[in-house]
Amino acid sequence: MKQLLENARDEFFEVSYEKPDPILVAKRYKDEKIALICSLFAYGKASLIVKFLDSLDFELLKKDDEIIKQNTKNLYYRFQNSLDVANLFITLKRVSFEDSLEEIFYKGYKKENLVIDGLRELITSFKKVNSYDSKGYRFLIGNPPPLNKITGVSPYKRWNMFFRWMVRKDRVDMGLWKRVDKKDLIIPLDTHTFSVSLKLGLLTRKTYDLKAAIELTNSLKRFDRDDPVKYDFAIYRLGQSKSI
Repeated sequence: MKQLLENARDEFFEVSYEKPDPILVAKRYKDEKIALICSLFAYGKASLIVKFLDSLDFELLKKDDEIIKQNTKNLYYRFQNSLDVANLFITLKRVSFEDSLEEIFYKGYKKENLVIDGLRELITSFKKVNSYDSKGYRFLIGNPPPLNKITGVSPYKRWNMFFRWMVRKDRVDMGLWKRVDKKDLIIPLDTHTFSVSLKLGLLTRKTYDLKAAIELTNSLKRFDRDDPVKYDFAIYRLGQSKSI
């Protein structure tokens, strides 16, 4: 199994416009706020995600609220209308006045080296700086993870993908954050990865939730205790190629 996963990874050709992934856009800027925007919109068809991200003007993160709203008034993506897009930019701009995303995350993470605690700190800070609310915006940023509960809780796929980008460093991931250990990351579990992992026998839990994401991560630690999430792309590619 380890050999199968190792051979499925190809760091040189894993990401390209022929094999689109939102990190294509994020790596162009090497900025944590831009990377988070790219990851939070990472749902749906990969080519359409990249097309939408390529249409965004990330300079708006430095502009006044009204300028942001004016310049995003014709933008929408699936469940998000123009106000949802504008308010994500506004929230990230306001949060940056408080501290970096890494620092906010670290305040929660450092207590017990738990990614979920760092995530809770981030989403809570987002809600503090911007009271805007809508169904589309809630879908984007989610709710803070509940304390001491992983059963029936969202696996936070897009957030965990962002953390993978920020913490790991290789030809795919950017490694912009320096104080978080990659061994503590949680696999970015989506329904596709969930299905493939069940078929591979890496996962026994039949419910798609945070508990399943943690179970899969622990399974992958058998192959690399210090960097289990490096197999994220391998599992994805095995399913995409229909070899599994």
